[in-house]
Formats: sequence, structure tokens, C-alpha cells
Amino acid sequence: MKLEESMAIVKALADHSRLMILQALLDKPQYVEELSERLNLAASTVSFHLKKLEQAQLVSKTKEQYYVVFQANRKALNLTLHDLVSVEGIEKAVQEERIQQYTQKVIRTFFKEGKLQQIPAQHKKRWLVLAEIAKRFQPGRSYTEQEVNEIILPVYEDYCTIRRELVEQHLLARNGSTYWVAESPAEVVQSDLQRSFQESLKSKGLHQ
Repeated sequence: MKLEESMAIVKALADHSRLMILQALLDKPQYVEELSERLNLAASTVSFHLKKLEQAQLVSKTKEQYYVVFQANRKALNLTLHDLVSVEGIEKAVQEERIQQYTQKVIRTFFKEGKLQQIPAQHKKRWLVLAEIAKRFQPGRSYTEQEVNEIILPVYEDYCTIRRELVEQHLLARNGSTYWVAESPAEVVQSDLQRSFQESLKSKGLHQ
């Protein structure tokens, strides 16, 4: 579902009168005057709310003789919260592009000629920096602690700190003095950043 569609539905439902109208329409299709009488609302007020619900595709209308009859869109009303907060299509592509741009910006800021200048204080940036270093390890292969140190040293002198951080952030797994890649660093970072953007969008969508 597109972000704009989700936001339209959430906004349309954030009104007591519209919820009452939808409840009435779930009982049976009705026209404006009938809803007005049933809910004790002015016909103009009912018409206003029906327009908002129609724009959100929560109701539809058909003309029967002299009346315009409104009915609930049961397919839309059967949407789950998961459906509403899932972002697809162009918006998802835009999010992924933002993530890539942000990642590249962080890498350019903290790496100079392949060497890490400093460890970022912010968790998200530190994660990206560590993931960049983790790319030097081959998935499926086991490493001794000495081998891990030798891979990290050309990138950053304090290899002990980086080695510990890689394990703590689950980019490297450890069993005694044996290390290996725990998960694809690119996939881990993509997933973590995607969740951040999704949470931001949910918050904005629900409070606009």
C-alpha cells in the first residue's frame, strides 16, 4: 500500500462521527438523509464526512432512482494495521535510496584512503563503520584472533576495540578464540536502517 493511501485511511478514521457512519453502513447501504436521521447529525455534516470517507476509499456510492446510496468498502475495512504501515512501490524505493546515500556519506566522513579516522559516537554511524570493516571478512570462513587482528590493524590501530565492537554488534560471532561472520553486514545494516526509516514514517503518518 502506498504511504499516501495509508495516511488517508488513518486520518479518515480519526473522527467519531465518521466511525459511527461506517458502523451504520456496515449494517446496510444507506443514503444521506437516512444516515442523518439515524445518527442525529445534520445532512450537511453527514455529506461532509462521507466525502472524506470516499476520498479514503472506505465507502463508495451508487445512484438508485432519486437517491445516492452509500455502502462500506469491506475490502478496505478488512485491512490490518500491518497493511497500513507497510510501504511499497515508489516510497519504498525512495527510502532505500536515502539509506544508500546516508551510508555513503558516513563512510566518506569517517574513512580516509581506507583507514578509519575515528569511531563514531552515534550508534547508527558506528554500526555502518563497523559493517564496512566487517566486509573484509569472508562469510563461511573461520578466523583465529590473530588473523582478525591482522585484518583490522591496517584499518584502525586499536584493533582490540574494533574486534570487541564487531562481536558486540553481532557482525562477527565468536567461540573461544575462533571468529566468523555472523550475518551479511550489508543485510544487517540495511535491515537496521530500514526499521529506523519505517518507524519515522509511521510516527509522521499517525500524527499529521
